Amino acid sequence: MYVDPPAPKPRDPKETPPVSASGALDDPQRAWEFNPDYQRLVVAWNTVLPQLEALRTALDKAYGLAKSPQTWDAPVGERYVQDIREWRTRLAVYRHNVLTAISDEAADTPRWIQTTANAPHAFQ
Repeated sequence: MYVDPPAPKPRDPKETPPVSASGALDDPQRAWEFNPDYQRLVVAWNTVLPQLEALRTALDKAYGLAKSPQTWDAPVGERYVQDIREWRTRLAVYRHNVLTAISDEAADTPRWIQTTANAPHAFQ
């Protein structure tokens, strides 16, 4: 029903920080570090996605069993099938909202941030 938004990308070991200045004397050089807030979003995505998948799988299994004519022999069974169908729809909307919130925050969060640690500075 819904397509997952783009996931935040974890740091690639070959990825390098952006170049800070064009010359050695133009601006004070800064060191870069991978943004811990962005890393938090990567971890959140990787934590939430398997749990949502497990819920979806469990509801799909229950829905398949509920639709089976061997499970229900009474007319009341259709009510349970409708309830499970509604739960599946709500879970799909919830999943889309959670993953979109993480993805949107990741899109607004810089991957690299400047830090003063290990940056060259003049002697005093």
